[in-house]
Amino acid sequence: MSIKEPFTDLDIKTADSGFYENNSVPIALISKGVMVALVLWALIFPANANSTLGSWNSQLLEVFNSFYIIIVGLFFFFLAIVALLPSTGKRVMGTPGEKPEFSNFSWFSMMFGAGLGVGLMVFATAEPLGLWGSNPVVVAGDVPGNEPEAVQSAYRYTYLHYGFHAWAIYVVTGLSLAYYAYTRNMPLTIRSALTPLFGKLMNGFLGHVVDVLGVVATILGVSVTIGYGISQFIDGVYAITGMEWVMDLGGEVPTPSKVGLIAGLLVIMGLSIISAVSGVGRGVKYLSNLNLVLSIILLGTFVVFGSFIFAMTTYGTAMVDYILHFLSLSFNAYGPLSTEAFAAALPAEAQAHADALMGGATNAWGSFDGFKSGLEGAAAELDEATLAAAYAAGEQGRQFGWQAGWTTFYWAWWIAFSPFVGLFLARISKGRSVREFILGCVFAPALVCFAWMTVLGGTAIDLELAGEAGGAIIGASNTNKLFVTLSYMIDGGLLSMLNVMCVVLIMTFLVTSADSGILVMNTIMSGGSQETGIKHRIIWGLILTAVIGALILAAGDNNPLDALRNAMIIGALPFTMVMGLMMVSLAKALFRDGQRDKHAATTQAAE
Repeated sequence: MSIKEPFTDLDIKTADSGFYENNSVPIALISKGVMVALVLWALIFPANANSTLGSWNSQLLEVFNSFYIIIVGLFFFFLAIVALLPSTGKRVMGTPGEKPEFSNFSWFSMMFGAGLGVGLMVFATAEPLGLWGSNPVVVAGDVPGNEPEAVQSAYRYTYLHYGFHAWAIYVVTGLSLAYYAYTRNMPLTIRSALTPLFGKLMNGFLGHVVDVLGVVATILGVSVTIGYGISQFIDGVYAITGMEWVMDLGGEVPTPSKVGLIAGLLVIMGLSIISAVSGVGRGVKYLSNLNLVLSIILLGTFVVFGSFIFAMTTYGTAMVDYILHFLSLSFNAYGPLSTEAFAAALPAEAQAHADALMGGATNAWGSFDGFKSGLEGAAAELDEATLAAAYAAGEQGRQFGWQAGWTTFYWAWWIAFSPFVGLFLARISKGRSVREFILGCVFAPALVCFAWMTVLGGTAIDLELAGEAGGAIIGASNTNKLFVTLSYMIDGGLLSMLNVMCVVLIMTFLVTSADSGILVMNTIMSGGSQETGIKHRIIWGLILTAVIGALILAAGDNNPLDALRNAMIIGALPFTMVMGLMMVSLAKALFRDGQRDKHAATTQAAE
């Protein structure tokens, strides 16, 4: 019995002439309409935009926090099974015998630069230090934050946020797109990944919706990355030049001012548009290779002058701890704690004060001492044992608040980034096997991330543990922690040279991320074409600049990146659902292709 051939007749209509020549007009207009509306809302009604995005984000997380956690766990285990199975892992994404287009070095450089890049510069020190002070083990009260006992759990969650789960998000999208593009000769665009489930429906409006969701998620994901990167870029410029106009010096710690952030944005995006116009074969490739070389130099500096022995010890123990807790990290999700459930868990003498106790007891970013000191009136007069029981009753609320504010933020960020990185990975991976793609894009970069985080972050923690930094690194803003760590590690001309190198590295990482994003958005617009018009690259670069700038300004007196974060988490949710369908679709495609191969082999043997 013959097996029906897969649907491959994907027809994405593009304009034959005019401004949108070779572009899909519906995708372009809907995507631009959504982004322009967001920019105008943020510019005309900034306070309303900021508060509304924050409110929507809170409501969304109350419902979908567990969904985010569980589906990311499923992504990893799905890919592990696909790689391990001989019938699926050996499949080549291309024609039989086809060689990869890029060398392993360039392939890894572009993958690493586009997939993480500036995130490693910002969070190499900020993530381990932040988690050292607050993680689920600290939130539960099992260990005190910022103490030696909290180092192991800090790196458990650092590895979670930058490890196998995180890269699996990219690879689910990338593998889906590459598989259909190079084994079925289909367009390299998001809707191709859902054809095994929806067939010819992907030729119509439903296909347009899927592609638009990919574009919107890409813009918001890249926006957050660039926002953090520009903040660190300005911190670095200030460290080198001392220019006070780029900083807000009125707070507890210096932070980049809005004027500085907008100035940095214009510089970075101008360079990104120039690079994007040059195309992936030249601009991105050369910048990615430069990024990797400079990254190795920075890592080597920390190896020589930093706490390398502490870092390597931490690397090994953290890896074992991460593997031992892997299943619980994958699927342990928390929901919000209701007022009724909290009151029912309180001791009898505290139940009358449930309303006064709940806020502090469920505050993920507080502490037991802070909870006690914040109480007033009759609630403050409760004895120590009763207050301890009340604080314990709020643990689920604290764990939910922490997970929604930290892990789920990361998953939404990686998911929002995945149309961009996934399509980019697919574009540079023709000729590689499915197993090679998964191992090369999930495990290899994760192991490098672990080393990077333990060497740079471990040095920062060791400086604090030894008392040499005196809390200065912990107290610095997230984007300034790297420069403060360097200042306590080395001095003189070498420090100045490294500060300059870090600023150059941040700049090239930012340009790589932005121009790759611009190229990917235009690939989707053009129905999967790898050759896109220069004018459209410029336009999408300008739209990306406007989105970032408008949301920075909309934040008002709050953290300038808050509105960007909230918009990104909201925009990532629909694409998370698309990714779930991609996973099911790819499983179906691999299974049916295996059946076709067996049928063909049987038929040939019979002849």
